[in-house]
Amino acid sequence: MTNHQLAAPIVEASRITKRFGPHVVLQDVDLTVARGETVCIIGPSGSGKSTFLRCINGLAVVDSGSIRVDGQEVNDPRLDKLALRRKVGIVFQQYNLFPHKTALQNVMMAPVHVLKQDKAQAEQHAHELLRKVGLSAKEQSFPGELSGGQQQRVAIARSLAMNPKVMLFDEVTAALDPETKKEVLTAIRDLAAEGMTCILVTHEMGFAREVADRICFTDGGRIVEQGPPAQLLDDPQHARTRAFLDHVM
Repeated sequence: MTNHQLAAPIVEASRITKRFGPHVVLQDVDLTVARGETVCIIGPSGSGKSTFLRCINGLAVVDSGSIRVDGQEVNDPRLDKLALRRKVGIVFQQYNLFPHKTALQNVMMAPVHVLKQDKAQAEQHAHELLRKVGLSAKEQSFPGELSGGQQQRVAIARSLAMNPKVMLFDEVTAALDPETKKEVLTAIRDLAAEGMTCILVTHEMGFAREVADRICFTDGGRIVEQGPPAQLLDDPQHARTRAFLDHVM
């Protein structure tokens, strides 16, 4: 049994169902993620991976089931969604940076305006975060002056500025070329190594093998199979998992 399996859970999803009209996107999904664990979610397009991430941080409301983050029920109507999103950072494929703000200003904005942090304190933290993702030299650059990989790393730093307990990554390298993709994956790998709880939707099988404590394969809105990377990628037990891996690896 690993240290992560012994750790207390920080994300607990139980029998999650989500529909868009008549289309069932998630069906009876169960997933528990321990503090400090890195879980990669893989599967074909349309299998509910991104929707599941959005349900975890309250961007999508489930139709039934329960999601608890750090002991709080995400679907409790009394829950302050802002308080939830302080705990759960999410980074998307699109960078969504403010084009008229520098990298440093983009990272500072939420702590100053949402958390009401002192500006000098927020700026110091933003310097530290941009250094963490390898962008100290680009602090005064505007998004239009940065490569896609650099913009994505600013987006990661911006999420980290809220001091989250869980980080969600939704296909964050899908639009990047191989060189800039590597820069972003390195930043995520470093976060995971430092003990940040990470849940990643990814098509990068090599990266999933390297960074994940556990990989979940999804299809048709369900988690079909899950296990340690070596077991799931090299010796999958389910025929649907084998068929998917034969296609992508």
